[in-house]
Amino acid sequence: MEKRNGILLDSGTNEVEFLEFHIGSTSFGINVLKVREIIKPVAVTKIPHSHNNVEGIIELRGEVLPIINLRKALNIVEQSNYIEEKFIVTEFNGMKVILRVDHVTQIHRLTWAEMEKPASLQNGFEDHITGIIKQPSQMILLLDVEKIMFEIYPNLDKGASNLHKNQNPARSEKRIMIAEDSPMLRKLLEENLFEAGFEHIQFFENGQSAWEYMETVVKTGEQNVDLLITDIEMPQMDGHHLTKKIKEDNSLSKIPVIIFSSLITDHLRHKGDQVGANAQISKPQLTKLVELLDIHLFNK
Repeated sequence: MEKRNGILLDSGTNEVEFLEFHIGSTSFGINVLKVREIIKPVAVTKIPHSHNNVEGIIELRGEVLPIINLRKALNIVEQSNYIEEKFIVTEFNGMKVILRVDHVTQIHRLTWAEMEKPASLQNGFEDHITGIIKQPSQMILLLDVEKIMFEIYPNLDKGASNLHKNQNPARSEKRIMIAEDSPMLRKLLEENLFEAGFEHIQFFENGQSAWEYMETVVKTGEQNVDLLITDIEMPQMDGHHLTKKIKEDNSLSKIPVIIFSSLITDHLRHKGDQVGANAQISKPQLTKLVELLDIHLFNK
């Protein structure tokens, strides 16, 4: 497998690398693909009337970036035992933001099959966790940074409110599969796609359950599927691996696959191309997602 600077380059292997960081005594993880660099804290410029979880802004190499205080976002009051905090410079959802954390430790490599679905946690921030990595001496909680961003910037896709104004009656006949592990995103997609006129939508919490449905129901002809929308980061099987399996199966390969993920950036788009995705779009661009659905469902 090709590898450069500790980052996996091949797509569809179902492997992932996470950066571990601490807030208080709790270990969290974020996909390395979302991390641009780690820097020492610098002076932050406050901005008036900003969200409570936004500390302010800094200028970094010509870009003005917001600072998100994860301690506030997760309501963690436990004090840090570390001398110096860290800024994690990230890029996801088509944005660059900086996360303030107590400490950064190391990178872990594992497969999505090793990622467990989060059960009930006793710390009050289980709604912000998408998976659990169990290590011999601790648990690492995979942080749902997209949810934190949606709470701060709820109107990132301002055009979504107009989806009902340009409906195509033929949309109601199409059957859409969606693989998405975030309950918040599933609800958002269901509401907005229904508003756009799509009536037959089936959700799966991860790529593995979506693939099992493809194998046992779609391949047997019991049910047809007109298109699949898939996230990338999901426990058990990620969206790249799911897409690769579909495109390598002669009986399924003609089903259009749209990757809808916070990881779609200019320098990561090639990963979806490698596994045969028909289209890729960054969350939360619901208006453009509907446009892509029309293109691949009706050959517009």
